[in-house]
Amino acid sequence: MKILMVVYDNDSYISWFPQGLAYLASAARNAGHEVSVYQQDIYHWPDSHLTEYLDKTSFDVVEVSVIGGYYQYHKLLSLSKAINASRRRNSFKYTIGGHGPAADPEFFLKKTGADVVGIGEGEITFVELLDAFAGKRTWESVDGIAFLDKEGKYIRTKERELIENIDEIAWPAYDLFDMTHYTLLRLPNIRGNERCMPLLSGRGCIFACNFCYRMDKGFRPRNAESIIGEINFLKEKYNVSYIAFSDELLMSSRERTLELCDAFINAGLDIKWDCNGRLNFADIDVLEKMKEAGCVFINYGIESLDDETLKVMHKGLTRKMIIRGIENTLQVGISPGLNIIYGNINEPLSAIDDAVEFLLKYDDHAQMRTLRPVTPYPGTELFEYAIEHGMVKDTEDFYENKHVNSDLLAVNFTQYSDEEIYEALYHANVKLIQRYNEIQIQNSEKICRDLYYNRNAAFRGFRQI
Repeated sequence: MKILMVVYDNDSYISWFPQGLAYLASAARNAGHEVSVYQQDIYHWPDSHLTEYLDKTSFDVVEVSVIGGYYQYHKLLSLSKAINASRRRNSFKYTIGGHGPAADPEFFLKKTGADVVGIGEGEITFVELLDAFAGKRTWESVDGIAFLDKEGKYIRTKERELIENIDEIAWPAYDLFDMTHYTLLRLPNIRGNERCMPLLSGRGCIFACNFCYRMDKGFRPRNAESIIGEINFLKEKYNVSYIAFSDELLMSSRERTLELCDAFINAGLDIKWDCNGRLNFADIDVLEKMKEAGCVFINYGIESLDDETLKVMHKGLTRKMIIRGIENTLQVGISPGLNIIYGNINEPLSAIDDAVEFLLKYDDHAQMRTLRPVTPYPGTELFEYAIEHGMVKDTEDFYENKHVNSDLLAVNFTQYSDEEIYEALYHANVKLIQRYNEIQIQNSEKICRDLYYNRNAAFRGFRQI
């Protein structure tokens, strides 16, 4: 079958590599199907261009995958309109997937007009679904999908079991995508002449934060040799020297982190890398080993400095643990990504001031950091809390009326008015933005002084991109 993978335009100059679609593309191609990729994310074509493309080019299946989010929701609707305009003249199946549609498949089926929603891990599901489209099996026999039958009845099949040995999953189909574009991704502490790619070292997470939506249960790590093999491939094929580990949590334990780092060191990888980390595992010996192995940035989900709110979130952290872990990270010379959100259930307004004080003290400004409200995405415990307490009616109410922007309140879970929260966030973020810009000016002044007083001939110009 001929399959078109649509990568939606995320309104970005440089786009994140679409790993999910790339894994599906690899699975489909290995099963004998012909796969093409429509890269709206790179070329920023209008949706009407997709309609014209589908009218001119014959496909059997069109696939779109999106995460949850106000922008992604409306983008999916506009893409669906463009795809369905061609479907009225051409015969092909339209499938959607990703965390967004999977949280409420029935709603998204009716809203988009798609034939099928994929739910959960997709490599096996998608291939089996293609067999069903070809008449080799029934749709009902494919685990992990939802669809409307000929009478319009909603059908959701058995939950797809997770792939136990994820080392058996084929690498993403890198060659189908414009790697010249994706390797230009800029991340903390990367040099202008270095090329970067995201890579998965495992799937899932052992924690259960109340605002996090995740299909997979537990954590399944990849074998170190498999990870090293893929890194070496990216180095040799695309000259990649910076790896962005995009797992939900590479630092799933002390033992796992140390094992990976030792493997990287022994393999002589000589790369830079970043990852998502856990502050309860941020011990000096672990961090020193990570730095030795090439780690230059760890993105930490702090979320709040208020101990009661951390309990409500199920973070498994305390303020004391957070401060200790961040101080350790800075001590060994790794940049910490300090992610803090506000507005979980009954969180005090003073938590915003605490967050600003913390960020002003510990942020090394490898990235700009601001505060934003917590968002109760469908499928999360926080969303169910909002439903039970009459704060949100359903998924449609959330996407159509509540979640209009990630930096605005979708639901107010606190004891304060929206106006009080917005005023506090305004003053907090103004301070953080001003401080970030002050640091940039100071750094530029240092460069200027070094240029003229030390005659630094290595200087490359103030206006370089």
